[in-house]
Amino acid sequence: MSILVTRPSPDGEALVSRLRTQGKVAWSFPLIEFAPGNDLPQLPALFDTLQPDDMVFMVSRHAVQYAHAALQRAGRDWPASLRYFAIGRSTALALHQTSGRQVSYPHGREISEVLLQLPELQNIIGTTALILRGNGGRELIGETLTARGASVTFCECYQRCEKVYDGAQEAHRWQARGVDTLVMTSGEMLHQLFILVPEWYRTRWLLHCKVIVVSERLADLARELGWQDIQVADNADNDALLRALL
Repeated sequence: MSILVTRPSPDGEALVSRLRTQGKVAWSFPLIEFAPGNDLPQLPALFDTLQPDDMVFMVSRHAVQYAHAALQRAGRDWPASLRYFAIGRSTALALHQTSGRQVSYPHGREISEVLLQLPELQNIIGTTALILRGNGGRELIGETLTARGASVTFCECYQRCEKVYDGAQEAHRWQARGVDTLVMTSGEMLHQLFILVPEWYRTRWLLHCKVIVVSERLADLARELGWQDIQVADNADNDALLRALL
């Protein structure tokens, strides 16, 4: 097994390091990088619009990182009167460590569908929800909270920027290194790699690789694109990906 890990830095490099410690052949090939989001300067003012017991949602650790830096620059703290929610344990831990606030999160898969099953999100008519996220991404959380009667505001705290590669050169490199297993943690990156690799390499190498994904939704997308050997990890963090790969 020769593994290509496409998740961004530093998580991709950390997973590769752990795999190599276990005697696996693994390489890091980050497909995206991060930059501050367009709405970040407005974040302190957005917090000022919230009332006690309104909700703040963190969709990733990157949202926590960029939001916390913006609040620090403004000389502000995370308001104690709000209710905080995170997409999963790792994001909740990141927010708790930076803010000191209690954070609710689903004890299961780190996906929007499971977060929205939390009991405290079922009766939210008349509340306001501030969703801290990256550019683009899924709209499920906002749409569902709106349908349940909440007023929803988004704040783009960071941007996912596509890294530029020579597709033919990279495909030749990874095929020559015997890569036969891919780690894909988002639909955006799955599409990106599919388009990046020229058709000759795609049909003779890429689609013959095993692909490790982090949700059934991604597995369905991989099947639509032409992959056949697909495994779903039991979560989206490096611990779960390591278990799937070992």
